[in-house]
Amino acid sequence: MKLSRSLLLTVFLLCFLTNLSFAQSFDDIKKYKVNYALARISSKTPVKNISLDPNNIEGIDAFLAIRSFTSNDQKYILLVNPNSLDTKIDFANKYALSSLQYSNVLAIFKNTAYIKSIEAAAAKDLQLQNAGIDHAIPNEKGITLTIDLCPSHKALDRIIFESVFDEFKKIEQPAPLAVSVSGKWILKHQDDLNWLKSLVEKKELNITWVNHTYNHEVNKLPLAENFLLAPGTNLDVEVLENEKLMLKNGLTPSVFFRFPGLVSDKTIVEKIEAYGLIPVGSDAWLAKGQQPNAGSIVLIHGNGNEEIGVKDFIQLLRTKQADVKNKQWLLFDLRQGLEKEFE
Repeated sequence: MKLSRSLLLTVFLLCFLTNLSFAQSFDDIKKYKVNYALARISSKTPVKNISLDPNNIEGIDAFLAIRSFTSNDQKYILLVNPNSLDTKIDFANKYALSSLQYSNVLAIFKNTAYIKSIEAAAAKDLQLQNAGIDHAIPNEKGITLTIDLCPSHKALDRIIFESVFDEFKKIEQPAPLAVSVSGKWILKHQDDLNWLKSLVEKKELNITWVNHTYNHEVNKLPLAENFLLAPGTNLDVEVLENEKLMLKNGLTPSVFFRFPGLVSDKTIVEKIEAYGLIPVGSDAWLAKGQQPNAGSIVLIHGNGNEEIGVKDFIQLLRTKQADVKNKQWLLFDLRQGLEKEFE
């Protein structure tokens, strides 16, 4: 029996809207947990030959699932392309899943940018401050921009994002940057978050969403007992609850993690990496007077609490205007930088 044209159109729209659901929020998340699995779909194309688009991961032979959860009686997984470091939420039943232990993940994907990045971050795990990847793009004229949104009662420094778009719109659109979000910032700044999401939807910016913990606690104790090193810290809350909140607000978590205050020790770095996350530091925290070099990971705070850092960044853009125009100073995607570093 032939379907009417209107019915065919209805079916098509339903399928289309279903595919769009992953860009929307998951309001009813249950059983959210770390769950490693080799995820296979039908394809003969080797993973290493694919540059994964986070919005279209069809056609890859195998990737890594790092989280599983249910929402509205459907089971989902958070997938990582181990070479491009892109992530995506998808239906679990679309894949043949082979459960893995973390040690298996390290072995199976040892030659990928994902595991090489984890290992590079681990090599600096003895540092009390700035452990993790702090320099992303080798021998390139430009920087990777990371903007931290720690809990704050002040409004978002929108001028940072507007300045990036205005400066790079003729040569890099959408302009890539990474935003580290804390749960308590999300809860108090819905309008600002929606504004950032609108910039992504309009393809003005390409934002990599970085986990910056749920509470981002800070106290008056020495660094060795502060931030995530404070006694009684619950990492499952700080890491997994923040990811759940990100998903509920329409953000796809990346594989990156930024320590609050850039403070950590060897034990906590190992625990964060066991969640499948890559710690990201910075070799150019502008508010501390650190100047960026070629390939630097630049850190500024966009939560209204770091006026000096914001001013320094705006000034940096002004001094680089000619280089930007001539494509001699660009913004680089954190994922692509590490992919290139470890290819």
